[in-house]
Amino acid sequence: QVQLEESGGGLVQAGGSLRLSCVASGRTSRTKNMGWFRQAPGKEREFVALIAWNGGNWILSDSVTGRFTISKDNAKDTTYLQMNTLKPEDTAVYYCAATNSWSRKTGDYAYWGQGTRVTVSP
Repeated sequence: QVQLEESGGGLVQAGGSLRLSCVASGRTSRTKNMGWFRQAPGKEREFVALIAWNGGNWILSDSVTGRFTISKDNAKDTTYLQMNTLKPEDTAVYYCAATNSWSRKTGDYAYWGQGTRVTVSP
């Protein structure tokens, strides 16, 4: 079992920055690839970013490329999502998730956090 807990969400003005953190616990948490997803009101949950278990590879969705970065510190069992140049359309609940796959699909993730809310004001 892997437990995930996100933090770092909040209210920020457009153009601002936030850093989300996801702390993992559980016997195999360090061997999981870690993803970030988001879900805006009335919309489906969508892929944002994915990083390999050792931090050696990562991918970002087109909508956040150039603005967001994902990183992983296995010594702290923590995955980060640095969000810069935030836009109102980034407003959503952000979830971290763990997987053995290399996938953008929510169904391929077995473990999910409770989410942290990000609100970007115009």
